[in-house]
Amino acid sequence: MENEDKSCSAQAVALAFFGGAVAGVVAGLLLAPKSGRETRQDLKDLARRAEDEVLEKAKEARAALDEVIERGKHFMAEKQAVVEAAVKAGRETVKEKMEKCCS
Repeated sequence: MENEDKSCSAQAVALAFFGGAVAGVVAGLLLAPKSGRETRQDLKDLARRAEDEVLEKAKEARAALDEVIERGKHFMAEKQAVVEAAVKAGRETVKEKMEKCCS
């Protein structure tokens, strides 16, 4: 007989996990102490709360992103001013050396 590899593939493990999760949800819904209407309403309420939380987190993330963008713009403006000053000083130095050399 050939020696078979007894380890499970990642796909088999994932499929087993999701199959168990679905079975658990179905069993939970069937054995729930609430009626179907109450359970559906609870699920709708949960979905609304989750949606509100996601929207709030998205607004917070957008505000944080806007702040980072503004800080980046300010940083770039400062560095641009430094570079422009260095270029101007370099040009003046070259101009002075050229005048001194050619005079």
